[in-house]
Amino acid sequence: MKTLILASSSVTRKELMNRLQLPYLCVSPDIDEAPKQEQHADDLARRLAYQKASEIAQHYPNAIVIGSDQVAWREENPCDFLGKPLSIEKAIQQLQQNSGKTVYFSTALSVQCLNDQIEHTLVEHYQVKFRVLTHDEIVRYVEKDQPLHCAGSFKCESLGISLFESMQGQDQTTLMGLPMIQLCHILRQLNIQIP
Repeated sequence: MKTLILASSSVTRKELMNRLQLPYLCVSPDIDEAPKQEQHADDLARRLAYQKASEIAQHYPNAIVIGSDQVAWREENPCDFLGKPLSIEKAIQQLQQNSGKTVYFSTALSVQCLNDQIEHTLVEHYQVKFRVLTHDEIVRYVEKDQPLHCAGSFKCESLGISLFESMQGQDQTTLMGLPMIQLCHILRQLNIQIP
């Protein structure tokens, strides 16, 4: 079997990959994640996932490289990207802005193998309806879950689930940053046995 490489340093993506019970390497790509005139979250997520996989594939041309990226956006405004807050103050502010609103997630997946001329890149969608949140709830949540490196300022796999009124999408792992159903489909096409 070819070497599998996850082009990421994300703990959550590693945990998702571990579900497959396949050997793989983690190699973190060094790319500029700033938007470059993209007008839609899908376009930004697709470019970043492709670039992550492509950069690692250049160094490991015989491996199957998996890149993924996620862009969050609010209520029918796909060019108003919600980034990672990186500070407690920004996480609180972002959650105040999310309160009572629907937040959409465009999660891109890119699977590449340079030597075999393989490249599959796609975007999956998920949406979360936040309940109306009080300031105290937001502060307590941020303090307990520390979602400073999460687009949208929450961790759905943790206490963040308590912030929602509803969730909608085909595959909850899309919301977590790596669309596993699609990844499994692509890997099976590449003759990797799952399970």
